[in-house]
Amino acid sequence: MSFIKEIRRILIDGEVLIEKEKEIYMIVSCLLARGHALIEGVPGVAKTYTAKSVAKLLDLDFRRVQMTPDLLPSDIIGYYIFDQRTGEFKLRKGPIFTNILLVDEVNRASPRTQSALLEAMQERQVTIEGNTFKLEEPFMVLATQNPIEMEGVFPLPEAQVDRFLAKIVTGYTTHRGFVEMLKRIHEIEVTIESLKPVIPRDLLLEEIARSGNVRVDESVLDYIASIVEETRKHPAVRLGGSPRAGIAILKLAKAWAYLDGRNYVIPDDVKAVAKPALIHRVILKPEYELQGVTPERVVDDVLTKVPVPRP
Repeated sequence: MSFIKEIRRILIDGEVLIEKEKEIYMIVSCLLARGHALIEGVPGVAKTYTAKSVAKLLDLDFRRVQMTPDLLPSDIIGYYIFDQRTGEFKLRKGPIFTNILLVDEVNRASPRTQSALLEAMQERQVTIEGNTFKLEEPFMVLATQNPIEMEGVFPLPEAQVDRFLAKIVTGYTTHRGFVEMLKRIHEIEVTIESLKPVIPRDLLLEEIARSGNVRVDESVLDYIASIVEETRKHPAVRLGGSPRAGIAILKLAKAWAYLDGRNYVIPDDVKAVAKPALIHRVILKPEYELQGVTPERVVDDVLTKVPVPRP
């Protein structure tokens, strides 16, 4: 796994993205698993820098869309315009025709505009005025949202949130990391702008195919199923994980194992990806939310309760 070692050497060991190792690995895991990620964090915690840096190192096209209430679906997927010189309608492609699409503050757009992403995320294609266009591989949506914004936003419906393979929660650095960032901020910005690919795009597609062939023992499959089923039995949960949640854990665990240099999944891989795969899919009962119970706490309880398979 030379490419992930190079990403680590440049971004993590080189302290370009300070204390963002987990976020970087989870984004790459989602890419290998051919999924999409929802990144939640307050403004100014390097969500855009992280996405842009990963895209550059993987030789992928990167586009960013700032979601606003007046944004239209055509502003994302594209539209036809009339060319007076030729007398024909020509397609003007939207920013969704890329490899990594960063949708900044996704919950600021109207539900109509949010839904424009659904076909691309699920079918990897877009339909414009009855014409269907396949999106180039690899394709991934990285959507961000601010957890403290309550006014002027349109919360994503549960069914739409479920389309994201993982939810990555990112926060502030430690005091030491913050000081280091302040000391090196100019150097960090220059380094990010000058990043060079560590793997060609065609080889990355081969890596994606190989990660899908990682072996999973039946005992690990049983472990995944038990975790998802246990979320439905938790007393604080109104709606637990669906079969899609189990599929998400499986795909992410295979990618996580592959990034670790293994061609087989172990229970620790499942534990590592369980929270990102489940916390946006677990819906709590209102009375437990008022008591301060969180989806993260529910997943912790479930992982503690479900027995880990023996080697």
